[in-house]
Amino acid sequence: MILLNPGPVTMTAGVRAALAAQDVCHREPEFKELVGRVRSKITAIYQTNGYTPVLIGGSGTAAVETMLSVIPRDGSNSLVVANGVYGERMAAMMKAQGKRHDLVNAASWTSPMDLDRAEKAIASGAFKYVLAVHHETTTGRLNDLAALGTLCKKHGVPMLVDAVSSFAGEAIDFDGWNIETLAATANKCVHGAPGVSFVLVRPEALTRPTGATSVYLDLHRHAADQAKGSTPFTLPTHVTFAFDKALDELAAAGGWKARHAEYAARSGRVRAQLKELGVKLLLENEEVYGSTLTSWTRPAGKTYEALHGRLKSDGFVIYAGQGKFDGAIFRIAVMGDISASDLDRLCGSLRTALG
Repeated sequence: MILLNPGPVTMTAGVRAALAAQDVCHREPEFKELVGRVRSKITAIYQTNGYTPVLIGGSGTAAVETMLSVIPRDGSNSLVVANGVYGERMAAMMKAQGKRHDLVNAASWTSPMDLDRAEKAIASGAFKYVLAVHHETTTGRLNDLAALGTLCKKHGVPMLVDAVSSFAGEAIDFDGWNIETLAATANKCVHGAPGVSFVLVRPEALTRPTGATSVYLDLHRHAADQAKGSTPFTLPTHVTFAFDKALDELAAAGGWKARHAEYAARSGRVRAQLKELGVKLLLENEEVYGSTLTSWTRPAGKTYEALHGRLKSDGFVIYAGQGKFDGAIFRIAVMGDISASDLDRLCGSLRTALG
C-alpha cells in the first residue's frame, strides 16, 4: 500500500528492517550511543549546530506541545499567527497550558497568514513570543515565514515554529526567521516510523525557568537528561533505530535539498494529471503550495468515500479534508518511498476514478 497522506509515510525496506533491530534497554550504553548519533544527524540536516536537538517519544503534536514549554508561566503574552487546523491547535495548547496568548487568524483557512495584523501586533511590543506553522497541511499552503521571521527579527521577538510537515523537505532559515525553537517529527519528510519526534532549541531558551504544565511534555527535563546521555522516560527503542536509518538514507540521497526537488517533481506530476482531468485546486495557484502536499476540490458527482475506496483498491491511500473541509476536498501527499512506476500507476488510477 502506498500512503499518500501527510504522514505516516510508506517506509523503505531499509527503514522497515531497522524496526526489527535487536531488543535493547533504553538505559544501556548502546542505546545512549544511538540517541547521541541521531541527535547529531538531526543538526546536520540544516547545519544547525547552534541548536540543541531533543528527542521526544510521541507524535509531532507531542513535539509541538513540548516546544511550548519554553514559554514560561510568568504572565507574558504570545502571538499565535494561524491559517488552519495546526495554527489553531497551537492556540488551543496555549489555552490548555494556561498561558496568555492572542490569536491572529487569517480571513479563512484558504487565505495566507494575515501579516498586516501580525506586524501591528509584533510592533506594539506587547508580545514576547510568536508562534506559527510553516507548512499548514490543512490546505497544503507553505506559509511565508520569511516575511513573518523578518518582522520577528526586526522587533527582537523569538519565533516558535511547527515544522512537523516541512522539516527535511523545505528551506528553513533558522537565523533569518529568528527561530528560537522548532518542532518536527521522524515520520514525515525524514521517512522514519511514527513514534519519535524532536525539538531543536537555542540553548539560551533552556536557561529560563521551564513553563511546562506536564510532567512528560517538559522540554527542559528531556534536554537536561539527554545532555547527560540519558532520557527521563522510555523512548521507543525500535522506532529510534528506524529513525537512525532514515536519517542515513536522507543524507545518502543528497539531504533536504534533493528531497525537496524530488517532492516537487512528484507533486508536479500529480498536479498535471489532475488538472488534465479538470479537478480544481483548493488554493489560488500551485505556487502557494509546499512541495509535499496538494489539496483539491472534490469534483461534482463524486464523493470522497467513493474516490478513496477506488484508489485504495488500487493500492493508494489519499487523505480527506479536516473540519469544515471534511467531504469537500481531498489531499494527496508525496512523501515516503514512492517510485516513478508508483506515480505511473497512481495517474492511471486517478484517470479511472475521475475520468
